[in-house]
Order: sequence, then structure tokens, then C-alpha cells
Amino acid sequence: MNSRRRFLVVTTSLAGGAACAGIATPFLLSMMPSERAKAAGAPVEVDISKLEPGMLLMVEWRGRVVWILKRTEEMLGTLKKLEDQLADPMSEKDQQPIYAKNETRSIKPEILVVEGVCTHLGCSPVFRKDIAPADLGADWLGGFFCPCHGSKFDLAGRVYKNVPAPTNLIVPPHTYLSENQLIIGSESKESV
Repeated sequence: MNSRRRFLVVTTSLAGGAACAGIATPFLLSMMPSERAKAAGAPVEVDISKLEPGMLLMVEWRGRVVWILKRTEEMLGTLKKLEDQLADPMSEKDQQPIYAKNETRSIKPEILVVEGVCTHLGCSPVFRKDIAPADLGADWLGGFFCPCHGSKFDLAGRVYKNVPAPTNLIVPPHTYLSENQLIIGSESKESV
């Protein structure tokens, strides 16, 4: 009789434990981040081998659009001409990693990587690479224009003076895995 009682106690305990585990599992799993949430913060690898000079490529990283612009020699030539019209021409404010704190705001002068989000109210500026009509002013030599409130940025993502946007466009952390492979969201090859 004693062994039968012990058998029933052990069997009931195991069944109760399994039921508790079965009930607790969904609750515990709901506390873990989803695959989508994990991917939202993960670095993004981009192949830029097909990027033609003057072409803009858009990718998503952390729910934001990131622009990758392959600048031409002409585009790079406009950067010096605008310094007196820009609010932060030397990129003094912390809107870029230290390795992009230069005239071109990039690792490679011809490749610009910036978040495509206006620093005023988070609107999405429009890429206008050509000399613009009178609505953008005679000083416009190409860049990014935010039609919502009129903010203007040059081809290095630097903000013009006297526009609503307070700072330059943000340069996200990035590095090159190879000549044509760019990774956004990581600053070193070792962290990939």
C-alpha cells in the first residue's frame, strides 16, 4: 500500500510539474524579443557594387531609411563652395562617428552614408542632385531638400543656415567589409 501511495504522489507531482511548465512557457516566451525586434537592431550588410556615380541607394536599418550616395567628382567639388552658407560646415556637433568627421563626412570620399531623416521633425527629405530651380535658391548646388518645412542639406548631409533643421543629417556607424560590401550598424569587422 505504501509503494502504491508513493507511486501516485510521484506521478501526480510529475503531471502537475509538466502542466505548470506548459502553462508558464508561453508567458516566458512572450517576454523575449521577437525575431523582428532582434532584426531591427541588427547590422545590415549592403552590396554597393552596382551603385553608379550620382546614384542614391536606400536601405532600412533600425526602422529608419539610410541613404548611400555614390558622389561624382562634380558633387564632391561643390562641398567647399558652400561652407559659408552652412550652419555646421566642419561637423562640430556630434552627428557622425569620429571617422566621418571630415569635409565629406564619410570613410570613402565618394560614398556618403547618412540617415534619410530630417533633423527638424523627422520628415524624409528628397534627393535633388541637380542645380535646382528658383524655389531652392541660387546657392543650391544639389543635395537633400525637406519639402515639409524647407530644410536644406548639401551633398555631405550638412545643414544650411537659417532653415528649421538644427543639425546635419546623422551618419550611422558603418564600415566596409570589402571594396563593395558595406555594413551599417557596426564599426568594426570583428563585431560582424
